[in-house]
Amino acid sequence: MSPDTSDNKKHECEKERDAIQRVFQRPFFLSFTIGIPFCIFKLLFGITALRTGSPDNLLLSISGWLVILWALSDLLMNTGRSTLDLLHRPAPFEYCIIAQAGQYFHKPMVFLAVDTLLAFCIICAMLWSGWITRLTPFELYLWYSATTMNLISLSLVGIYNEIRTA
Repeated sequence: MSPDTSDNKKHECEKERDAIQRVFQRPFFLSFTIGIPFCIFKLLFGITALRTGSPDNLLLSISGWLVILWALSDLLMNTGRSTLDLLHRPAPFEYCIIAQAGQYFHKPMVFLAVDTLLAFCIICAMLWSGWITRLTPFELYLWYSATTMNLISLSLVGIYNEIRTA
């Protein structure tokens, strides 16, 4: 094999890797595999808090409504980012309300990381409180779908990164 052929194959592999990396970084992929599943977790948590709080615990009911509004706002933002990405247009807003607030401090990614932490806390709260058992069969399928999408995408990105460095 000539050096030119070897260099061409190397360049083609790098272009292919860059293309795969770009897919993983696109707003559509990020929203579909991370943002929207997190919105589902938040929404189901809010619904369950509302269901659990009425009428015995007004604070829990109000908190449930606030989480539902938070989840729906984030869902609109993620859907908007995905749609704009598919139309090849830049989004003038972030993936979620908390990251949007981070724009004020010029640190949206730090605030997005806080939103991610809160989403993981919600997942843990649903599991450890036993509230997961209060979901309807349809809600459970939403939960399973969100979990599956989130974990499989995380695994794919991890596998890709390991193969890339090997």
